[in-house]
Amino acid sequence: MTEEGGELTLDVMFECLEKLPIPEGTRFEIVEGNIFFSPQRESHSEVIMDIVEQLRTKYPRKRVKSDVRIDYPGHLNGFATDVTVMTEGAEKTEGGGWRHQDVVFVAEVISKGTAVNDYGPKKAAYALAEVPVYVIADPYQGRCHVYTHPKGDDYTTETKVAFGDDMDLTGTVVGLTLTTDEFPCD
Repeated sequence: MTEEGGELTLDVMFECLEKLPIPEGTRFEIVEGNIFFSPQRESHSEVIMDIVEQLRTKYPRKRVKSDVRIDYPGHLNGFATDVTVMTEGAEKTEGGGWRHQDVVFVAEVISKGTAVNDYGPKKAAYALAEVPVYVIADPYQGRCHVYTHPKGDDYTTETKVAFGDDMDLTGTVVGLTLTTDEFPCD
C-alpha cells in the first residue's frame, strides 16, 4: 500500500478501501492515518438530512456535500464529513477532489465509536484548515457544539446549543439559523 517512493498516501489508502466489499450504509474515512468504518444509524442519518435540508434553503445543491472525501491538514487526514458547505465557485481539483480551502462549514454527527475523532483530531484539522464554522451534533448529549473563530489547531469560540433550541449562525459565514427541534437523541 505505498507509492513508488515507499510512502503511504491518502490516494493509495482510499484506492485500496474502495476495492473492499464494504456493507451498504457503512462509511469510512481516514483520520491521522487510521481507518475508521462506521455504520450509519437511523438517528445519525436523520440529523444529517435535517441539516442538509435546512442549508438547502439558502445554498444550491452544488455547494452542499455529504460523505464526500476532502483531504485536510495533518498526517493522512482524508475525511468524509457528514455535511459540508463549499464556497461560491468552488471547483474540483485536477485530481477530482475538493480543496479544504473552499470549505466554509462542516457538521459532524457523533457516533459512539468515532466521537473521540470529531472532538479531537478532526476538530484540530478543521481549525488548521481555517474552516470558519464547525458544528458537532451529539445525540448522546442532546446538544450541538458550535465552534467558530479558528486559530492554529483549535477554535477560540464554542457555543453549546441544546437539541430543541435554535442554532443561530446568522453572525457567521453560514448566515442562517438552524433548528434542532427534530434532532433525535440516542
